[in-house]
Amino acid sequence: MTLPIVSNKIGVIADSFQAGVKEGLLKAKQVGAEGVQIYAVHGELDPDGLSAAARKEWKSYIDSLGLEVSALVGDPGGHGFQDPEQNRARIDKSKRIMELGMELGTNIITTHIGIVPADSSSRIYETMHNACEELSRFANEMGAYFAIETGPETAAHLRSFLDGLGTKGVAVNYDPANFVMVTGDDPVQGVYTLKDYIVHTHAKDGVKLGPVDPRDVYGEYGYEVSMDHADIAAMAESGSGFREVPLGEGSVDWPAYLRALQDIGYTGYLTIEREVGTDPEADIRKAVQFLKAFRG
Repeated sequence: MTLPIVSNKIGVIADSFQAGVKEGLLKAKQVGAEGVQIYAVHGELDPDGLSAAARKEWKSYIDSLGLEVSALVGDPGGHGFQDPEQNRARIDKSKRIMELGMELGTNIITTHIGIVPADSSSRIYETMHNACEELSRFANEMGAYFAIETGPETAAHLRSFLDGLGTKGVAVNYDPANFVMVTGDDPVQGVYTLKDYIVHTHAKDGVKLGPVDPRDVYGEYGYEVSMDHADIAAMAESGSGFREVPLGEGSVDWPAYLRALQDIGYTGYLTIEREVGTDPEADIRKAVQFLKAFRG
């Protein structure tokens, strides 16, 4: 089978370097990335603490490196948008992050919304639907996308949820490794299932080692587990259910996956995410070269 020749730009999550945002941006440029994805829920790019002048300074610095912002991370954490008592604040924060993204040159905000329940008549499903319906309208009106990261549920179930929102302001940040590691869904076939919604992708790889309850990874309202980002990273590095591994060393069929993205006409970023490992910079550098090999 001949390898696909791709022209997608290559991005890196700046925070994956574990070195602070400015240093992460500089390292992204040094390893050969063309774009960056940056966390904006808290920390240096939290919109609640950014003045107009600070926003312009960040935009200027990113531009000076010759980088684009592929997306911002707007993940609220915990169980996403499943708790009606927390949703008002989370929805409003998500809107502010979308506005910041537009100022920094991207119309894509990625997120986890929580696990979409199998029962569409359940209260949690209704709560998530109402939150996403509002965010979808808001994003659609400003020409932006609030992109759900794949992984907690199958592609077909996520597609069904998205189809019910009415507008496509809520879209998909496609992560093939999450399908491999958690649900066991086919990441290649999932591209075709979600083709109408994919606006951003993560370049990540992994292997599944045993049974995984998605609630133990992503949390669920009323389910007694509290996972933060560090807990999930530890699970991906040394847990019994799955492993995140360097790009090309896991179960994602990259030639078939990249060909599927070509087939649906996806021209956006392949953004490298590395959440584990003792030398993420070395892994990211190798990942950039791995993806560039598909450019022929």
